[in-house]
Amino acid sequence: MSDSQADEPSGNVACAPVALAVEEPQPHPFDALTPDAVWSAIESAGYLCDGRMLALNSYENRVYQVGIEAAEPLIAKFYRPERWHRDQILEEHAFALELQDAELSVVAPLVDAAGRSLHDFGDFMFALFPRRGGHSPELDDPATLLVLGRSLGKLHSIGASKRFKYRQSLTLAGFGTASRDYLLQHDFIPPELRAAYESLSRDLLQRVEGIFASHKQLQQIRLHGDCHPGNILWRDATAHFVDLDDCMAGPAVQDLWMLLSGPREQQLLQLSELIEGYDMFHTFHPVELGLIEALRTLRLMHYAAWLARRWHDPAFPHSFPWFNTVRYWSQHILELREQLSALDEPPLVLY
Repeated sequence: MSDSQADEPSGNVACAPVALAVEEPQPHPFDALTPDAVWSAIESAGYLCDGRMLALNSYENRVYQVGIEAAEPLIAKFYRPERWHRDQILEEHAFALELQDAELSVVAPLVDAAGRSLHDFGDFMFALFPRRGGHSPELDDPATLLVLGRSLGKLHSIGASKRFKYRQSLTLAGFGTASRDYLLQHDFIPPELRAAYESLSRDLLQRVEGIFASHKQLQQIRLHGDCHPGNILWRDATAHFVDLDDCMAGPAVQDLWMLLSGPREQQLLQLSELIEGYDMFHTFHPVELGLIEALRTLRLMHYAAWLARRWHDPAFPHSFPWFNTVRYWSQHILELREQLSALDEPPLVLY
């Protein structure tokens, strides 16, 4: 998941936690990122820090706004150790820079005089980015949706021009099966809910497998991959895309469906505006609309497993205290049941 992916109902906070196995706390690699270490890393890349530093809202990686002497602050992103290998990160950077060169507004990493966008400091790989301001786009505004559609159409026209070599692909195995297996192999699901999750998740994956099989002919292109409104900064009637940490190969609709919300009629109106703008730069294939609920299902399952996989990071129990509660898992299973019904609903259509 992306650094900004952290939304969950706060009402679960007061619930009694599930009894997880107690282990001795172990030092986490990010514990070494003291302010002095962050400043030293940035200065090793050729910048002089002025002593100001602000930790930004990030979980997967660690991201800081750091003051620079006689210059604008920079954003420093320290990648989570052992998540991506170097070639995968460099391919992310190359994609962002390719989009930027095509005059698409993407917050791409800074490149030094030697042509490097990725730096090393101790056990960490890190990158530096210019600071950009903005707010989430207003998704009820037709003009905003039209601009978003145009921007994503341009992004996908570039994304379709070549293939990733190292980045992941959006697959049932990687996002669905692996997520289910991880949760069932560890003690996160309360015992009284385990059988319900096991049966329901199996049925969902079988349904998603059938949907994917019926869309095998669709082109897999390079995507932003995590294109929810929190990863778009809106400023001066322009969409500025940030955080390509989850860029991947997949169907084009993956970058569109998270911009839809509300009842069906509202989503149809939103979709109409998005695709009108999108088709100015890249052809959208309406058959992909049949993938939306399958993709939503995989995202829900992957998100729960992501929290479980990161539970050893002290930032996660602190920031997501509702995760290991009976209420969370009850609501998650209810959500998955709703998805099973949603998979039977007719897909969205274009007006």
